[in-house]
Amino acid sequence: VQVVESGGGLVHPGGSLRLSCVVSGGTFSDFRMGWYRQPPGKEREFVAGISTSGDNTYYTDSVKGRFIISRDNNKNAAFLQMDSLTPEDTAVYYCTAAGITDFWGQGTQVTVSS
Repeated sequence: VQVVESGGGLVHPGGSLRLSCVVSGGTFSDFRMGWYRQPPGKEREFVAGISTSGDNTYYTDSVKGRFIISRDNNKNAAFLQMDSLTPEDTAVYYCTAAGITDFWGQGTQVTVSS
C-alpha cells in the first residue's frame, strides 16, 4: 500500500490550502483515513480523521471550524481543506490509512507565514 500526500506549500496567514492523499495498492474503502501533523521541534499530533464511509469525522480542537476532512472512495483519495490558516498550523502534514495495518505517507510541508 502506498500513501502519497500533495498540496502543501507556503501560504499567508488567513489563507487556505487543500491537501490531497491518494492511496494505492489496497482497498481504499476499508481504510479509516486520518491527517496528522508535526510542527517544527514538536511531536506528531492528530489533526483529523474520517470513517470508512465518510459519515463520521473527527477533529482536534485547534482546527475545528477551520479544517474539513473528506474522502472520495471512487478516487481512492482523502482531502483536508484548511482555511483561516495561522502560523501555528505550520507543520509537516501526514496522511494515514488505518486498517489492520496502518500506512503512512511521506508528508507534505505546510508553511504559514507573512
